[in-house]
Amino acid sequence: MTQDPELDFKAMPKIELHAHLTGSISRQCLHEIWEVKKAAAQTDLEDPLIVMPEGRHDYDLKTFFPLFSSYIYNLINDASSLEHSTKSVVADFAADGVAYLELRTTPRAMPGADLDKAGYVAAVLQAMNAAQQAAPTIHAQLILSIDRRNTLSEAHEVVALAKQFKNRGVVAIDLCGDPTKGNVALFTAAIEEARAAGLKFTIHFAEAEASASEAELRTIMDWQPDRLGHVIHVPAAVKQEIAARKGAIGLELCLSCNVHAKMISGSFEAHHFGEWWRVDGPVVVPCTDDVGVFGSPLSNEWRLIQEHFKLRRAEILGLARKGIDVIFSGEDEKSRLREIMW
Repeated sequence: MTQDPELDFKAMPKIELHAHLTGSISRQCLHEIWEVKKAAAQTDLEDPLIVMPEGRHDYDLKTFFPLFSSYIYNLINDASSLEHSTKSVVADFAADGVAYLELRTTPRAMPGADLDKAGYVAAVLQAMNAAQQAAPTIHAQLILSIDRRNTLSEAHEVVALAKQFKNRGVVAIDLCGDPTKGNVALFTAAIEEARAAGLKFTIHFAEAEASASEAELRTIMDWQPDRLGHVIHVPAAVKQEIAARKGAIGLELCLSCNVHAKMISGSFEAHHFGEWWRVDGPVVVPCTDDVGVFGSPLSNEWRLIQEHFKLRRAEILGLARKGIDVIFSGEDEKSRLREIMW
């Protein structure tokens, strides 16, 4: 048997569809922002390299969300830190060989910096555009997230912002947040508004047992989402429905996140990627989720797939190219990717 030529996963052009902006900020970037603020007496926070030591990636659902609410959001709390961190995130993905990136973020006001939610979105988009000019190999778009803890009014506000910035880089909405909180049925009207406006949407799906009730999964499937994230605690009947759905549904699977956060039982070889990648119908797209927290860039996610699931070179390249079909950009971007992806 002829041995496959070794793949350079960093050089391989890749698609990243499930990356939270704040969770993708490197610890070094957070440290740089902290140093500037500390020198200007603008923060009492501890050094990020102490709070999040290099090499620590074992954040679970109990420790993960407080890391943001009690620390990172309090460090990234003005226009300059938001701009610096966003540019850094896009640059890091570009350096890792990502050709197309969809970042996602929950719009948040920064009252101390005189930024409302619209100002926040505008600032993120401006920084993303600047980063793309500096690294023209990457094209990046933005997804606005509804948090499960939001009210319906706040969810409609996210949709309104997505509509407002639709022609400036926002391509979709997302539903995310602590899976132990909220009732997703509350957001049906907001999802319907987004669909009526021509917005795509992706949903964190069966991420934890707490968010995998029959009622929740039925509600989400009835929304007819374009993509689903994580897809962990899924009953057989719902798996069959996903596989049989007309029009391929994208499955954003995040191996390192799921393993390090103990969202699955076992290690990488037990990950449900091994089940889904062979299923006809859905399009599986390996993603990083929060590379700043879990420490595995997209090139490493693909390396892990080859290591643990023994995909051959042609299978890896074919799977990577299939992701083009479920990006939220239009045909021009899909054509560009078909030309450059291996």
